[in-house]
Amino acid sequence: MTDSILLTVDEGLARLTLNRPASLNAFDQELAMAWRDATTEAVSRDDVRAILLQGNGRSFCAGGDVIAMAKGMSGGSEITALAQVINEGILSLTTSSIPVVAAAHGTTAGGGLGILMCSDYAVVGASSRIGSLYANIGLTPDLSVSAQLARAVGERRALQLVLQDRLLTASEAVEWGLVAEAVAAPSAESGAADAEAEADAVRERAEQIARFWLAGAAGAYGQAKRLVRSQPSRSYADHLAEEARSIGEAFDTPDARARVAAFASGSRKASR
Repeated sequence: MTDSILLTVDEGLARLTLNRPASLNAFDQELAMAWRDATTEAVSRDDVRAILLQGNGRSFCAGGDVIAMAKGMSGGSEITALAQVINEGILSLTTSSIPVVAAAHGTTAGGGLGILMCSDYAVVGASSRIGSLYANIGLTPDLSVSAQLARAVGERRALQLVLQDRLLTASEAVEWGLVAEAVAAPSAESGAADAEAEADAVRERAEQIARFWLAGAAGAYGQAKRLVRSQPSRSYADHLAEEARSIGEAFDTPDARARVAAFASGSRKASR
């Protein structure tokens, strides 16, 4: 694993940290390969029951490294190949039965928006900005942006974002349903300190979400995520059948049996 992405696992929680802070965690060839390897490892480990995505430095992810593209890419086929590598990691997260939370402080733009939408629950900072911005440099959306954005916010709003150079504010991103929460930083003396404190607050809140999953029925949360994420691939009737199969399978797990028995016991006591 290269230093461009950091993977740690602690008590069921895998942290995936984008680690190119000088480039706002933008993807170059090295980060693309590391992202694919780290996500594949995280979802395949038996000791991982929740995943937290975060970034070091001033921002979560600025998408693709345009400077690296301009200097090191000889043609579009290389850009396509790079996107396909990153897509492998995106698919690893979105098709897994492990819930994913993102701590997306600072600015998230371009392909970073696709990385954000790999998460099932996203926390941003109160001063965060989120946008597409592909067309500003003559490029088209990749890294799942056109695939996931309309599902997240609706087609008309998705078009507003990809057809303008607009950056959503944190409150707009919450209102649109693109992210779940915006977290304000504790008071600090300087702007730089405020930004750092806000990033810390975003990461802390995202970890609280992950720990909530881990403290509860993490397997059931993961299967619920899988059902919602995989629904478009099935007909309505097939999806109803998959729901029925999944709840029956869940009922037979020791965790569910214990929780159902405890709930039933508590209900009986309350009714007396």
